[in-house]
Amino acid sequence: MPLTASTIFGLAGLTDLVDGYLARKFNQESRFGAFLDPVADKLLVSVALLLIVEREGMIWITLAAVVIISREITISALREWMAEIGERGKVAVAYIGKVKAVLQILALIFLLYNQDLWGAPLREVGFVFLAIATVLTVVSMIQYLAAAFRGMRLD
Repeated sequence: MPLTASTIFGLAGLTDLVDGYLARKFNQESRFGAFLDPVADKLLVSVALLLIVEREGMIWITLAAVVIISREITISALREWMAEIGERGKVAVAYIGKVKAVLQILALIFLLYNQDLWGAPLREVGFVFLAIATVLTVVSMIQYLAAAFRGMRLD
């Protein structure tokens, strides 16, 4: 079962990265895709985190999941609000957000797999990647919030 879960999650993460790359490369975007892609990303990550939290039962894993899921909801709401006031460009995806996303995906693949692979301690590497991704999650949230609030109209 861990191989199946990590493979499905990994394929979903890979298709998301490839889809985003191709959309940017060929300048192919749609309103529906712009809406659906971040929702799918957040659902995918949230479900994987919940599965890992349930299995591990460690407080720091639970806190990492709470931080990551809370950030995703907060930034999604912020982007929606900024779009509503015509300032969506202020909260466009930043490089740190992409690095965070890649580390999250790798961490979750390794933690879902939950075993060594050819002697490589993937579970432990997954814990390290999750810790780094959690720190980047907080840093990127602060950056997005600061960018949004600079010069913001509160009316």
